[in-house]
Amino acid sequence: MNLQSELHKAALFQNLELLANQVVEGFISGIHKSPFHGFSAEFAEHKIYNKGESTKHIDWKLFAKTDKLYTKRYEEETNLRCHMILDNSASMYYPQVGELSLDKLNKIGFGVLAIAALMNILKRQRDAVGLSVYSDQYHYYTSEKSSERHHQMLLAKLNEISLEKKPAQQTETYTYLHQIAEKIKRRSLIVLFTDMFQASEDDGKLFDALQHLKYNKHEVILFHVMDKETEFNFNFENTPKRFLDVETGKHIDLYADAVKEAYEKEVADYFSALRLKCAQYKIKYVEVDVKERFALIMNTFMVERQKFM
Repeated sequence: MNLQSELHKAALFQNLELLANQVVEGFISGIHKSPFHGFSAEFAEHKIYNKGESTKHIDWKLFAKTDKLYTKRYEEETNLRCHMILDNSASMYYPQVGELSLDKLNKIGFGVLAIAALMNILKRQRDAVGLSVYSDQYHYYTSEKSSERHHQMLLAKLNEISLEKKPAQQTETYTYLHQIAEKIKRRSLIVLFTDMFQASEDDGKLFDALQHLKYNKHEVILFHVMDKETEFNFNFENTPKRFLDVETGKHIDLYADAVKEAYEKEVADYFSALRLKCAQYKIKYVEVDVKERFALIMNTFMVERQKFM
């Protein structure tokens, strides 16, 4: 990668906060077309005044404009605790995209921007957010806070991740999910971004770890991130190709059509088992394609947030 493209990549994610704001503003502008019609007036810094509450914090200027009573929210008013979890293993850096952009994201870039956008929502709502990042080890943990300083610290960490050039290879997702579950003591909304890749013999351990995340009355959203065209549908040209496992280093040379049917069946069975286990544990499971926009992320989060409250 030449210097010009390096600078372009760095500049993009130095503006992560701006990009996240654009994603959220685009979501808000489309709210009137969604099940959240009428929600935007309450979205940023106000909540509806309930009869019997103190009138001290009523926003009278907003009352003059809307003829409705709202009270202002303040920094110390935290309504919800949310903990973001990001899988930072090598497989999350697929597909190779060269320069990252809003229209060209690998799985880690998608996860970073999605978390930044959700943090933007949480910041507007004066909610507390924490972050865990893992790959071959539990790299980063910070508990849930709602201060501006904390918000900027998390953005800086996400920036750092987005510019990673040599991601760790193998990971045991279930190991770190257990550790994260032990750290989160107070009831929280837990949001996990991962591609769910691990050795097939570890499936049972992974399901146990997901169940552990539910303890202490936590609510969990699992965003299963993938490049659907190739990782689920296995759509490759039928020419000789080398397929490399970025986490183990193993490779195989073959024609895509020779394994396409068997591959798609194996993946579909795994996804089906994952959906069933999540339903059993009452975990919100959402398949996310990195080539799609962020509306699915935003809508899912807002629905689950309202349920959690």
